[in-house]
Amino acid sequence: MSEVERRNIDNVLAFHGAPTLLGVKCANLISFDRNENTIAEYLHEYADKMSDNGLTAIQLCMCHKRILVYIYNPRMLTAWLSMPQVQQFLSEYGYTCDMSIEQKLRRLSGRIICGSFPHEIGAFLGYPVEDIRGFISNSGKNCLLCGYWKVYTNAENARQTFNKYDRCRNILFDKLKSGLNLFQAVSKEENI
Repeated sequence: MSEVERRNIDNVLAFHGAPTLLGVKCANLISFDRNENTIAEYLHEYADKMSDNGLTAIQLCMCHKRILVYIYNPRMLTAWLSMPQVQQFLSEYGYTCDMSIEQKLRRLSGRIICGSFPHEIGAFLGYPVEDIRGFISNSGKNCLLCGYWKVYTNAENARQTFNKYDRCRNILFDKLKSGLNLFQAVSKEENI
């Protein structure tokens, strides 16, 4: 992989995954143009660095034009998915409490159809269950606020969260512009 390719992937991950990379959010889903070898090589090359930062990245789905990479903090995701309201919601889609994170992600991956996402994906991205239910019942319309997700309840709380996510993105891009690679940037602690 060339330096230009690595920098491009760093930028896409920073733009779409900053909150997770900086430990503020449990997970992000990032879509890449399909260049299977480069993405696979990148994920393999940086697996240890991700792990050192408490992160895991997997290829969740691949279709004709895109590869979806799911980056997550296993500790944070486990805590989120263990919340009673999230467990209840996911049980409606066939996820059981005794399933491991890996089993749940395999099930999720199998339910993704090219160009279409199952509604429960929001739970795997840390979205409030009330907003996921609002999205479903309103067919994605009539939201109070649209940002990192469509908000149907507690718009002010969501706005504060969106601002925090924006700060994460700005912090990472400032560090990348200074010449650091992505994993040097996320290894440096920063108040968010």
